Amino acid sequence: MTTGVRRRMGVEERKQQLIGVALELFSHRSPDEVSIDEIAAAAGISRPLVYHYFPGKQSLYEAALRRAADELAARFVEPPHGPLGARLLRVMVRFFDFVDEHGPGFAALMRGGPAAGSSNANAMIDEVRQAAYEQILAHLDVERPSARLELVVRSWVSLAESTALLWLDGRRVPREELERQLVHDFAALAAVSAAYDTEMAGILVRILADEPADGPFGELVGRLAALAPELPGPAQASEAPVEPGPAAGQAAGQRLA
Repeated sequence: MTTGVRRRMGVEERKQQLIGVALELFSHRSPDEVSIDEIAAAAGISRPLVYHYFPGKQSLYEAALRRAADELAARFVEPPHGPLGARLLRVMVRFFDFVDEHGPGFAALMRGGPAAGSSNANAMIDEVRQAAYEQILAHLDVERPSARLELVVRSWVSLAESTALLWLDGRRVPREELERQLVHDFAALAAVSAAYDTEMAGILVRILADEPADGPFGELVGRLAALAPELPGPAQASEAPVEPGPAAGQAAGQRLA
């Protein structure tokens, strides 16, 4: 039985409620389109009371952004067990879960929010990217990445972000395909870098050594192999000396064959 008496919230509890309400509203519409009055109505309090806890919409937006950034960064956390391809696929599923649930809010987060040039918003975005970068390095078991490995991982994190933003604009490609494609993109970026660098070649071989033939990376090799007969060969084989990377790449491919 309820008495109809509204429980009085403490200061921190009320702040967290307002952040949750704002995040929910920002998840469905751009923060520019959400007013303080709407936030107050959704929270069941008056407009002046919102200002009692937050100086303005920008400060409330940044608090909601902080929670969203922490949640998004947590989506990249994955136990370092099993083949890398399967781990990255689970990460991408959770990443797209967040994107799917918080579409407009995700877009606002990654594009800087309603206040252009907000240093706090931009810093939080950079924190998410850095957290994702560090998680991928942890999966690769690398503490001090080379310049090429850093380029591969940061490029992939950026690719995942831009892919998600493009997907939100009409969702014209099935989400499940993009999740797998992004895992394949990571393998492709690593393979191209391995063709130029022996250290990257060694990392690629180590990654693929534990990959099952029916895993995401094995699937990529199979798809490329199926295309091979239809692809035209080079007009003339290059006579330039080849860096050590390709030999390692061939050995890695044979492991998945």
